[in-house]
Amino acid sequence: MIITDVRVRKIAKEGKMKAIVSITIDDEFVVHDIKVIEGEKGLFIAMPSKKATDGEYRDIAHPINSATRENIQSIILQHYEKALLEPETVEV
Repeated sequence: MIITDVRVRKIAKEGKMKAIVSITIDDEFVVHDIKVIEGEKGLFIAMPSKKATDGEYRDIAHPINSATRENIQSIILQHYEKALLEPETVEV
């Protein structure tokens, strides 16, 4: 599995959520709404989820093993750090 594209949308307002990311896998499959979160131990990703009838949030899509999660998180956070260095664009 190769992540072939990463799109980072930075969040301007204050809070723990810093960005929303979409990734493309093998130029064939896209996962939207991955969140970059500032936690007590630093940045981490939260996979897309929805609220279940019991009030708990459940991942819609997620890696099966920790090595894959770590790989995805590493790539996303690298792209997020690059995005922080880019100037803000102003729409007219």
